[in-house]
Order: sequence, then structure tokens, then C-alpha cells
Amino acid sequence: MAEHDADREPQPIDEDAAWAAIVAGYGDEPSDPPGAKPFKSVEDLALLEGDHNDTPPPKAPAAPEPPEPKPLGSSVVFAPGVGGPRDFSVAEPSDSDLDDADEGHFIPPEPPPLPETDVTAKFAWLAVIGGPLLMLLAAVLQWEFTWWLTTLGVGGFIGGFATLVARMTQDDEDEDDPGRGAVV
Repeated sequence: MAEHDADREPQPIDEDAAWAAIVAGYGDEPSDPPGAKPFKSVEDLALLEGDHNDTPPPKAPAAPEPPEPKPLGSSVVFAPGVGGPRDFSVAEPSDSDLDDADEGHFIPPEPPPLPETDVTAKFAWLAVIGGPLLMLLAAVLQWEFTWWLTTLGVGGFIGGFATLVARMTQDDEDEDDPGRGAVV
């Protein structure tokens, strides 16, 4: 029968031996694969492609000449005082830019006035808003919730909501309304 891990007693771990095994695993850096270029340090990045880290730097001439700057990448440098792409500004439009085909600035027409509400709709909105406000006021002022207060608050809300829903129009007067989706 196989012995279970839970049945075994835990063995003490020899930390010194574990660290010794880790340190012994570190050795010399392996050599690069054949055909790989040697690593160039940050200081040697400006050297020519043939120069590597392991080659000695060239001897300086007697009269030092300023090194010719080698551009890195494909960046565009603008001289001081010369406008760059962020200095561009759009010319202000004038009235002479418009011809007969241009409409000019669009000014929307005045919207039609809102329709007048009837007395029934006004009382329905009063009941929908006033019923919950009455219940909230009674709770804040700690009034006793009597049967008539509860009936007025809850019944007013339900009655006003039912009245507003029942009075909604269902007729489609304008069947060619483009706001109702694609017309086939």
C-alpha cells in the first residue's frame, strides 16, 4: 500500500544545502551562438557597425577634430526660428470665401411652442409627484400613518400614473417619419 503525504512527518529543510546548490548552479556566462553580434554597451552605441566592445577604441589624432554627428533614427529636426508642424494655424474664413453654392452658417428655426396641458393631465402629474412627497413629508415629520394618509399618498400615485398611461396617444399620424428606422 502506498504511503500518503499527509501520513508522513515533515522533514526538516537544510537551508544551507539549498543555498549552496543555488550558488553552485551559477557559473560563467555561456558563449553567444555562432553568427551573433557581440553586445554593445551604451557608451559604444555611437561607434560604427564594425566596432565592438572587445575592440580597443581608435587612437585620437594629434589635432582633435569634432566628430560628425550621426543621426539616430529618422527624426526631423527644425532649426530655431523655423516654423514646425505645431506652428501651423488655420486662416480665418471671410465672406469672400463663400460662393453661390455655399449655404453659409446654419441657423435652426424657432421650435414650436409646447402644447397646453389640460386640467386632467395637471392633476395626474400632481398626484404622481405629490403622493410620494406626502409620504416622505409624513415620515420626516413623524406623523402617524393613518389610513387616509396612506390611501392619499399611495392611491394618488397609482391613480395619477394610471391616468397618464391611459391618456398616451397610440395613433400613428405620420407613417413617413424618418425617425422610426429604415423605410423600405
